[in-house]
Amino acid sequence: MKKISFIGLCAAGALVLSGAAWAHHGDAGRYIEETVDITGVVVETQLINPHSILVIDVTDGGKTVRWQAEMGGAQQLIRSGWVNDVKPGVKVTLTGRRLKSGAPYMNLTERARVMLADSGKVVLQTANYGQPPPTQ
Repeated sequence: MKKISFIGLCAAGALVLSGAAWAHHGDAGRYIEETVDITGVVVETQLINPHSILVIDVTDGGKTVRWQAEMGGAQQLIRSGWVNDVKPGVKVTLTGRRLKSGAPYMNLTERARVMLADSGKVVLQTANYGQPPPTQ
């Protein structure tokens, strides 16, 4: 009876822990390795967990495209000095990695920067900003 209880406990523990493993995923293969710059006007900033989102409208050739940029979690951003200068209507330049699919979505968690376009003030910059892409 003890053996069956132990096996059941192990199975239940594995089931519970598997949810945590799925909750945070890697991004290998989702994004191009080279960074790109886009400039647009902030629509909203969602300081949420596990990843905050910056939504901007980018105008190119008369057409406006809504982009989303994934950043670190709210607590991580605040600890790193995130300021409330990134408000709706503010023009920003983002440097990050975009989705391979071409969809208007960018990753700002590594080799990335958020800069106020009019003043040049950097409001977010990862420790490895400006470094070359990793070699395969």
